[in-house]
Amino acid sequence: MRFQGKVAIVTGSGKGIGKSIIQKLVHEGAFVTVTDLNKETCEETAMEILQGGGKAIAVAGDVSKGEDARNIVEKTIEAYGKIDILVNNAGVLKDSRINDMEEDDWDKVIDVCLKGAFLCSKYASAYMVEQNYGKIINISSRAYLGNPGQANYSSAKAGIIGLTRSLSKELGKNNINVNSVAPGLIETDALKNHPKYEKIKELQKKDTPIRRIGLPEDVANAVLFFASDDAAYISGDILHVSGGRFG
Repeated sequence: MRFQGKVAIVTGSGKGIGKSIIQKLVHEGAFVTVTDLNKETCEETAMEILQGGGKAIAVAGDVSKGEDARNIVEKTIEAYGKIDILVNNAGVLKDSRINDMEEDDWDKVIDVCLKGAFLCSKYASAYMVEQNYGKIINISSRAYLGNPGQANYSSAKAGIIGLTRSLSKELGKNNINVNSVAPGLIETDALKNHPKYEKIKELQKKDTPIRRIGLPEDVANAVLFFASDDAAYISGDILHVSGGRFG
């Protein structure tokens, strides 16, 4: 119960990796805000937590919009009175080769993945500074090293690393740790529904030193380490959850 009485916001937590993170936080005692663009998914996940005996509120919103990001933070304060942990997980993919990539596809990915993390960190850190305590964990990706067909996503995830290191230096004096988790390919429902899922899975296993595909729980375990006081003297760091694959 490392998070007994702690309050956490996890963006993009209606499903997938975000849902796994928020479920594990609840399992270890945290009070949580489930937030996602999809209101129905957001509310369903919060209801599951409540039915399981946990404490959760649902606040739907688009983290790339300042008004929505501020509302997510303010609703959390109204419900719990504080914010201890922020996990910037919300993301979107709009893959294509650079000559085929539309400007809107570039903007969308940068706005959700990078601007969203900036906005949520901006509003949540104000309360963390007041209480002289906080944990911010930004979900990057192994893609920050560069992937063909993902100029937008790779750029956004590389930006997350820069944001993490800048905030760690800016907020450290206020006892706020800021770290990043960089997952490799993770077996989410979206991947399972991909028409080439089986081929992707076999190629991943072949190219990864640990011969399996990653699970949402693998990412969640890394996030919980950074969110805990076990990582009290770690800040500005990147933890790769990629089975040993970096290239």
